[in-house]
Amino acid sequence: MHAAYLTHSFAPHRHASFVSSVIDQGVGTLWYRGATHIAPAGSLVVLNPDEIHTGQVYEEQCWTYRALHPSTELVPQLASTVAERSWPTYFSSTPVLFDPTLAGLLRRLHTALVDDCSLLERESWLLNTYSFLLTRYAEQPLVARPVRKEPQAVQVAREYLEAHFARNISLAQLVQVTGLSPFHLTRTFHQLTGLPPHAYLNQIRLEHAKQLLLAGYPIATVAYEAGFADQSHFTKRFKRVYGVTPGHVFQNRKNRQD
Repeated sequence: MHAAYLTHSFAPHRHASFVSSVIDQGVGTLWYRGATHIAPAGSLVVLNPDEIHTGQVYEEQCWTYRALHPSTELVPQLASTVAERSWPTYFSSTPVLFDPTLAGLLRRLHTALVDDCSLLERESWLLNTYSFLLTRYAEQPLVARPVRKEPQAVQVAREYLEAHFARNISLAQLVQVTGLSPFHLTRTFHQLTGLPPHAYLNQIRLEHAKQLLLAGYPIATVAYEAGFADQSHFTKRFKRVYGVTPGHVFQNRKNRQD
């Protein structure tokens, strides 16, 4: 959900899911567990399932926020992935949090979901975001096991990504070929390569795409062959890394030939 309100006031209600929100603009207020709380821009709001609460604009300016509603099955599943065992999971009893790092993670996850990024990227941001939240702001904070260096498993993961870069690879597939848990895999991969698995995959795709562009392939074809969701997504990623658009590379090659 991504919403903007000028005057709206939510009646008392509850959600069957967890709720995690980040406030982008303005100030909101909510009643939760018998108390009123203020949620200004930059803060986060985390709610547990089935808790009655309200919400409304606090000041005379637009109140904008983005929210995710992970299910009551998903959050414990993520917690057990981090702890590598079953873990009772509820968010903090204090609904309003102030943590810029967590706010950034939640925004990045929300963007990855909205932009229809690769499955590996969406899964990675999901795991990173909620592992951070649950290890710091759960009623019973998660305890993650220390990261162990697994060079052989990371090498297997790298080879798998390089061999199947055009596919919509999932974190579960990397777990299957390496034998590591999702949480431990993403952490040790980042530690040893300097990039999380989804960013490493994106780099492989961009390098392959650049070669295709220089070989004269049309941009739409390059986007498909390199494994990007569409040409727009490819263009955005290409410019972010190389500072120019794929069209610039393609046109420069064409001009040199002419």
